[in-house]
Amino acid sequence: MRSYSPDLTPPWKRRTPAPEVPAEPDLVVEEVSTGFCGAVVRCEAGTVTLEDRFGKHRVFPMEPRGFLLEGRTVTLVRPPSDAPARPSRTASGSVAVPGARARVARAGRIYVEGRHDAELVERVWGDDLRVEGVVVEYLEGVDDLPAIVESFGPGPDARLGVLVDHLVTGSKESRIAAAVTDPHVLVVGHPYIDVWEAVKPASVGIPAWPSVPRGQDWKTGVCRALGWPENTGAAWQHILSRVRSYKDLEPELLGRVEELIDFVTEPEG
Repeated sequence: MRSYSPDLTPPWKRRTPAPEVPAEPDLVVEEVSTGFCGAVVRCEAGTVTLEDRFGKHRVFPMEPRGFLLEGRTVTLVRPPSDAPARPSRTASGSVAVPGARARVARAGRIYVEGRHDAELVERVWGDDLRVEGVVVEYLEGVDDLPAIVESFGPGPDARLGVLVDHLVTGSKESRIAAAVTDPHVLVVGHPYIDVWEAVKPASVGIPAWPSVPRGQDWKTGVCRALGWPENTGAAWQHILSRVRSYKDLEPELLGRVEELIDFVTEPEG
């Protein structure tokens, strides 16, 4: 028998109160009805303006249980006018530099394997990279990495960092990486077959990344196993939309990207 509350509200219509969160600038949330994800740029009486990663603004009413914050349903409220200013942070967790302009691009670069890798790095570290003047480029694979490094011409003032997928002992990628011996180049990698796996399953709303049999296209196999349409481009956009900050990524990727940024930006001593 289904139970009813004293006001005769059926259980499937009950809505428990959600935590109230001040809509402070740079807070990243997702509006529940549209899936629009962005940072708070303005909060006025009863409404909040969000800005997504493309710079698009949308205004939403601050309704109860109207937003998701790190996967939890919350109610946004107007911040108290006398609240002390707190330093905002970039998606990577570093303290944002107010009013900072993008630095002129360095001669050094960070290379990643593919477009999805580049988009994920931009999603989380984009603000930091612009302040540091670091450009990220993608290679469509690393089979020709030694020749690519030679063509780049690394040196003390033009360091090159390379992020490689599936860099594990005995893999093809590990043999390619070992062939790069230039002291001005750092090749690091994560253990995942594809950068999709570097996004925490919980952030995507799945229990785990499925195991795909050898011989199958991995991304297509993932879509098939999860019951998603076999459109890997659309699947990636869904995955990427769930990444709001470094907290949505696995440590095995976080540490390697931070290592590359440090290598490219620190002067040789």
